Amino acid sequence: MNPMNPWNQFTPELVSDLYELTMAASYFREGMSGEATFSLFIRKYPPGRSYFVAAGLEHLVDLVTDFRFQEDSIRFLASTGKFSAGFLHHLRNLRFTGSIRALPEGTIFFADEPLLEVTAPIIESQIIETLAINVLQLETLLASKAARCVHAARGHGLIDFSLRRTHGVDAGLKAARAGYLTGFAGTSNVLAGKVYSIPIFGTMAHSYITSFDHELDAFRAFSRAFPDSTVLLIDTYDTLSGARKAVQVAREMAAQGRRLRGVRLDSGDLAALSLEVRRILDEAGLNEVQILASGSLDEFKIQALLEAGSAIDTFAVGTHLGVSADAPYFDIAYKLVEYRDRPVLKLSSGKRTWVGRKQIYRRCDDQGMMLEDRLCLAHEECAGGEGLLEEVVRGGERVRPAESLETIRARFEREFRRLPEACKDLRSPTLHPVHISRALQDLEEKTARKIRREELGD
Repeated sequence: MNPMNPWNQFTPELVSDLYELTMAASYFREGMSGEATFSLFIRKYPPGRSYFVAAGLEHLVDLVTDFRFQEDSIRFLASTGKFSAGFLHHLRNLRFTGSIRALPEGTIFFADEPLLEVTAPIIESQIIETLAINVLQLETLLASKAARCVHAARGHGLIDFSLRRTHGVDAGLKAARAGYLTGFAGTSNVLAGKVYSIPIFGTMAHSYITSFDHELDAFRAFSRAFPDSTVLLIDTYDTLSGARKAVQVAREMAAQGRRLRGVRLDSGDLAALSLEVRRILDEAGLNEVQILASGSLDEFKIQALLEAGSAIDTFAVGTHLGVSADAPYFDIAYKLVEYRDRPVLKLSSGKRTWVGRKQIYRRCDDQGMMLEDRLCLAHEECAGGEGLLEEVVRGGERVRPAESLETIRARFEREFRRLPEACKDLRSPTLHPVHISRALQDLEEKTARKIRREELGD
């Protein structure tokens, strides 16, 4: 084992920007140990977006409830010369003892609504800032992108093909999980299949075809190797010629009591080619053979292909999903909103935050469709609304067992059905109304006046 391999160096307690540790060291020196609440939220939508899909909570809770500074981490921090022996001793004994209220994974939420609120002694709640942002932003980003693909596909099958283009192996795992969470049938990512029990899918590459003397030889060889799951890549030389050879192999398989499962298109005019391939297959009596398409697909191309009347049954989405190509990051923040029962507010232009511990209440119509959200103080009651933030950690321990991916997937399906169609539009979506309670507005204004008076002399 190479000790310098970063995969062997992963220690969650050091998934931190230096300033979290320098602030924590100063808090320690000043004897500041009061309870602090931090709120994690997304400030605004990327262009063409109007909702987010909560994801990553289960991974974050695992990391936080097992949070501790290992001895090699303490030795590294000591080697920097930046921290006192007393502070390092404090870190050696540090555990997360606070509480976390959060949106369950699979929940639809909107700009300015807390995805999560952490309440703990200030060193504990401050020191997990970067970890929380890193975990929740990536998985929420990927799940939100995947949800758009699911919407565009309108019930057609989807498979994640993103691993080779994601920004690292871990991102590839999270992309596969996010896709399955939002309704993808599975992934090409074998490790994700093992880790998350996601169904795995795969066919062949063009190199497989070209390694044989003839395309037909390659098709026959693959059908012999995988007689119960044969899907043939037919566009290496000429798509329609490949489709006719696939028909020949399908007939040979049928004579042996087997059947061809599908063919895959990866290039060219996918809409027109899929229709021609469907005609060739149907004329041969192979109506049950599916057509899978891949090749730089995203929600916009999927929508266009279906609007063009393509005969594609399943879409394999790769690069554009794995890097969330049209929106590769969120304006996500983790901000202090309360310290020692005192509401906290920053007045920076364009970066104001809502003060205090909060709750989101959601109101739906008689058919269960979302009507509006209301952002309130946590102690408020909102008649006719459903509170969305749930306590998942108390006293540093899980409140409930970890949720299965199937449970989260079912929640997303329910949530997405409740989101109005106008909010799902891929280019010009309607924004879901999020209202701010009068009590929260009043506290915000009172806090701002106090800051201006005491800090600015207004």
